[in-house]
Amino acid sequence: MLKSKEVFVCRECGYETVKWFGKCPGCGEWNTLEQSAPLSSSPALKGGKAAAVSPISQIQADEDVRCLTGISELDRVLGGGLVRGSIILLGGDPGIGKSTLLLQVCQKLGEKRRVLYVSGEESARQIKLRASRLGVSSKNLFVLSCGDLDTILATIRQEKPEAVIIDSIQTMTLQSIPSAAGSVTQVRECANVLLSVAKESDIAVILVGHVTKEGNLAGPRVLEHIVDAVFHFEGEQHHAYRILRAVKNRYGATNEIAVFEMRDTGLTQVENPSEMLLSERPASVSGSCVVCVLEGSRPILAEVQALVTKSGFPTPRRMATGFDYNRMSMLLAVLEKRAGYFFGSLDAYINVVGGLRLDEPACDLPIALALVSGLRDRPIPADLLAIGEIGLGGEIRSVIRLEDRIREAERMGFRKVLIPASSLEKLNSKKFKIRLIGAASILDALKALAEASPKAPRPDNRGGNADEN
Repeated sequence: MLKSKEVFVCRECGYETVKWFGKCPGCGEWNTLEQSAPLSSSPALKGGKAAAVSPISQIQADEDVRCLTGISELDRVLGGGLVRGSIILLGGDPGIGKSTLLLQVCQKLGEKRRVLYVSGEESARQIKLRASRLGVSSKNLFVLSCGDLDTILATIRQEKPEAVIIDSIQTMTLQSIPSAAGSVTQVRECANVLLSVAKESDIAVILVGHVTKEGNLAGPRVLEHIVDAVFHFEGEQHHAYRILRAVKNRYGATNEIAVFEMRDTGLTQVENPSEMLLSERPASVSGSCVVCVLEGSRPILAEVQALVTKSGFPTPRRMATGFDYNRMSMLLAVLEKRAGYFFGSLDAYINVVGGLRLDEPACDLPIALALVSGLRDRPIPADLLAIGEIGLGGEIRSVIRLEDRIREAERMGFRKVLIPASSLEKLNSKKFKIRLIGAASILDALKALAEASPKAPRPDNRGGNADEN
């Protein structure tokens, strides 16, 4: 029988009801209602005294409102540094390096500020072992192994740190709430209490959040609305590179990323991702093309590879790693219909080197060229880069921030850039030392490629493989 002091709370929207439903009446999501303590039991709803208000014109903006973390890649994603009084949520897959990154941040912040690292998952000795491996030994870094938020709050009032790390929010509990750690109510109320502490004491608080098997942050969706910024730490388990991506940021842009490399001594900044991603590019190999993608305000060059081979199955295989499978199927259909290259009985594989994921239309043209290069088994010139979106009619459409992409290609030593013809008419080619080649359609792009190099894929040969023609 359901107790009178227990309700069902939706982990997505926070809707409360005394009866369980398969579908949440608040947000319409299925199987999101969890049994928990009611919101009315929370101490946050108790009455309080009125506070004094100030006109915004009389509020002084302190220039020292941000503090640099000492890691330039992280500071750029944060919007210029860690804002005092802010609360940040950092999520990522298990073992991706969240705790490693935060310990390194503690080392840098500890040079000038007092930092409190709270862990509800590891003991103080376990944290010390990892800190020794990472070279973290700041005298201003204090460690507390505890999951009781009331004890943590008392420690914060006593030690008066300028930054607090909570690893993780799912392990924190309030004694006044009769539910287990990680429940919807505990996570929500603990985050609310920490938010109040951060604003009142002008302390920067960083929360570590677990993720579900779908990759979403665990706990109530309300948690993402409570905090000031949400960051996802991404990366393939079999790759050494990690990407820190901003999903929400009240104090900066949400289109910035930071790139790190995981090593034995911790995470190392990658200040030139383009050079890193192209460092192991093979020479004179078919099916390889370079693409320029925008990650926030930063253009990054990456290598895309295509492999086309005879199929040993009645239905040919199609596989895309780091690229949308449906988009790949569309490009194959356009190449067959508009350019006459037949892939119907052949296996086709696409791979984006370095663990990146390409999700913008500017990647269409280089991937199409890589597919044709793999089909013809003839390499694309190593000093050529392609940029453009391909439509269903085979036309090549313009993309945003083309000049920034061209400058990045020029900086990395490329000599030729294949771009949409409509964009070439608007650009002042005299500003660039690199050769700009315009193409209005996929056939024009293949013709220009054939002229740029005699070994490039030739548009007058259709289907089959290189040995047959």
